[in-house]
Amino acid sequence: MLKPTHGLVSRHGMFQLSRSLDHVGLFARTVEDLALLLEEVAGYDERDPDTHPRGRGPYRTVAMEEPPIEPRFGFFRSGRWSRVAEDAQAALGELVEHLGGRVEEFELTAGADELAEWHRVIMDAELAVNLGREWETGRDRLSAPLRARIEHGHAVRAPEYLAAKAAAGPLMATFTELFEQRYDAILTPAVDGTAPAGLESTGEPTFCTLWTMLGLPSVSLPLLQGANGLPLGVQLVGPRHGDGRLLRTARWLAESVGV
Repeated sequence: MLKPTHGLVSRHGMFQLSRSLDHVGLFARTVEDLALLLEEVAGYDERDPDTHPRGRGPYRTVAMEEPPIEPRFGFFRSGRWSRVAEDAQAALGELVEHLGGRVEEFELTAGADELAEWHRVIMDAELAVNLGREWETGRDRLSAPLRARIEHGHAVRAPEYLAAKAAAGPLMATFTELFEQRYDAILTPAVDGTAPAGLESTGEPTFCTLWTMLGLPSVSLPLLQGANGLPLGVQLVGPRHGDGRLLRTARWLAESVGV
């Protein structure tokens, strides 16, 4: 699964929840197929103000190239490592050990709770505006979790919202420097374990919110396996508008572990 750089793929025709955070995700069986899909859907659309005129990237060509040198990874636990299931922790540990000196662990100065709160403020405030019609005409038909988020969004004050939006600037500068000077991709869990049972949830989003807030591309690969036999996702995050390079690194990683 690929979440492209924010604004790379038009969201025209989608039901909008949060202009700042909404992305178009792509699903495919292989990294090469993801690159083919991205070539078809990426591009400027005047109906989506967050897309911009730019040349269409040769994503498949880049994804299928051999990296000039073996990629280097930054391993980021995100401050929520304790929430990750034991079998997932063990599997990720084995992957890090397999990659050896190509992996370096790092942390951020901002704490996980602070990062999550910035994301929640932005999402809930924009969601409350975008679902205003649904709230006014049929709030009793909305799910309890959705009603709670809209109510929280109504309570968000302008200084809170603006502060959360402004927080992305220093974080983006930090990751830009990391990608330029140290890492080809950031390695993190995709979720806290294997796929959840039932349809009530799509999984724990803790390990995705930071990248969504920054608009960075990320790809999730089912490289590992949990104790119950279900796949465990490994997430790679790349630089803004480095989608082709990220897919190349993802393909290299999948091949290096024999998937």
